[in-house]
Amino acid sequence: MSLLTDKKLLMGNEAIALGAIEAGVQVVTGYPGTPSTEALETIARYANRCGIYTEWSSNEKVALETAVGAAYSGAKALVTMKQVGLNVASDPLMSLSYIGVKGALVLLVADDPGPHSSQTEQDTRAFGHFANIPVLDPSTPQEAYELTKLAFELSNEFEIPVVLRTTTRVSHSCGDVEVTVAEPSPVEAVEEGFVKDRRWTIFPKLTAERHPWLESLQGKLSERFSELSFNSVSGSGKIGIIASGVSALYVKEAIETARGFKELFTLFRIGTVYPFPEKAALSFLKGIDRLIVAEELDPYLEEQVLQLIGKAHLPIDVYGKKNGFFPVSGEYNVDIVIDSINRSLAACGENLRLSHASSAVSREKLPPLPIRAPTLCAGCMHRTVFYAFKQAAKQLKKEAQTDTIFSGDIGCYTLGNAYPLNMVDTCLCMGAGISLAGGLFRTNPKTKHVAFIGDSTFFHSGIPAVVNAVYNGADITLAVLDNRTTAMTGHQPHPGVGVTVLGNVSKAIEIADVVRSCGVESIRTVNTVDPDSLESCVKAAKEAMNFKGPSVIVFKGKCVGITKPDKYYKIKPEACTGCGLCIKELGCPALTLTVDKPVIQDSCSGCGLCAQICPSEAICIGGVKL
Repeated sequence: MSLLTDKKLLMGNEAIALGAIEAGVQVVTGYPGTPSTEALETIARYANRCGIYTEWSSNEKVALETAVGAAYSGAKALVTMKQVGLNVASDPLMSLSYIGVKGALVLLVADDPGPHSSQTEQDTRAFGHFANIPVLDPSTPQEAYELTKLAFELSNEFEIPVVLRTTTRVSHSCGDVEVTVAEPSPVEAVEEGFVKDRRWTIFPKLTAERHPWLESLQGKLSERFSELSFNSVSGSGKIGIIASGVSALYVKEAIETARGFKELFTLFRIGTVYPFPEKAALSFLKGIDRLIVAEELDPYLEEQVLQLIGKAHLPIDVYGKKNGFFPVSGEYNVDIVIDSINRSLAACGENLRLSHASSAVSREKLPPLPIRAPTLCAGCMHRTVFYAFKQAAKQLKKEAQTDTIFSGDIGCYTLGNAYPLNMVDTCLCMGAGISLAGGLFRTNPKTKHVAFIGDSTFFHSGIPAVVNAVYNGADITLAVLDNRTTAMTGHQPHPGVGVTVLGNVSKAIEIADVVRSCGVESIRTVNTVDPDSLESCVKAAKEAMNFKGPSVIVFKGKCVGITKPDKYYKIKPEACTGCGLCIKELGCPALTLTVDKPVIQDSCSGCGLCAQICPSEAICIGGVKL
């Protein structure tokens, strides 16, 4: 590998990928989830050239277990996921902390304060503490690059998995990164391979033996972390501020507005959050008399310093989340941090107030940002399926006075809950829609129950729920929305596509075959691409809902985000009555209302659903998309 003398502009996830390659990573697995996805995708671009085995696994648990097998063999392995994916992987991870690894195993877990695209705001720092697994917390792309390399070093040295925890702003921000290799070159092959040893088989006796080792390791890691430059102190004031991750950057920018009063602050910036670098923290605390803690999500650092202050009997007042000076949830920014620091300063009797960088413009006078509600893309096949089930449910309601409950799942199709479709009554986590429908059937036996799930989510965690529905005789209908991709996270492949992340052709697993092997008797496949697909979708939906027992419809179509539309539709003004049914019923973003009649915008992708419901037949094909 030749040395590089300049910098690269990199996204945080790209910096992590290059750091892993430089560390010699040999096996990379994961499941796509914003904001973590780009790390594995970046490695995949170099995988064939560098000899790195890379895969999108069927879920995070499988990804971790695959990487563990590689690490047991002495390989350096990386697993990528978002914070809710860590829940899926938690079962093997909790046991793995006791067993340890032989090579190196790093978990990139991307948290999502806000949240921007997640079900929860959970804090992986707390999970590391719970699992006794080291957690590194970079604040910039440069630190992400360097801490990735450190994570592999620590994992190899201490024979324990290490978590590299990022947040959305770190994973997706860009910055200049000093890299030490020009272009990644082939990695070394795994030399020793798997060696049989009783330590790889976890039994209660082994757990009892390893637990003291695991606890003692926390003290050793804390000592090591206290010596690292990633935990740095700047300033010499008596007002201390402690922060980690991107919050440290917000604090740094905030105190730079202090206009001559910066000398009042001392900032302790932590990059290795667990085990807590106690020795370094104690040295910092002995130099201050008041402490402000700035951190997103959980009061993790606050709890650590409170314990340390109590243990060392230090006379320091602490201002953080627990006493209401900082928000207890949500994503921070510089303005939030400035306001929170000012509240803390006022409470401790300081006359100093930090100024907002944009104080020249009153925030109250700024116009509000326009509301852009998320919606299914124009021409999305999911809209056709949702509308078909809506019509089928209305018919069953009219014919048999039967209500229907629709259980959703995690993916683009979660947007089926929005007006005017209103077709998602529950949404919990990936794969839960099927199980929820089964539970709702037990308590609402006279109601129809329909679960929606995407193709990638079906392979992720839907199959066990199908098995359970068949085994326990749940009278539910499952609609699998198969658009041949993992659309929500950027169109990654999955087991049903037949192509791997490296572009290799593989066996495409048919969803209909899978549910048939699970014992489902009523199975139907419907093509949503047909120009008259609505009628066939409604018919299939109604028949499946009337079947006694588990029934499955696999709706096949294309994701308009990756396929080029071949036609578009237009409205004939002379035939349009202005009833607005197309807009009121579908909510398609390509349909807008002018003064008195709808108009189809250029974003039309030619699905033709609006033409199929128009009562005056005023919508027709307008031409071919160029």
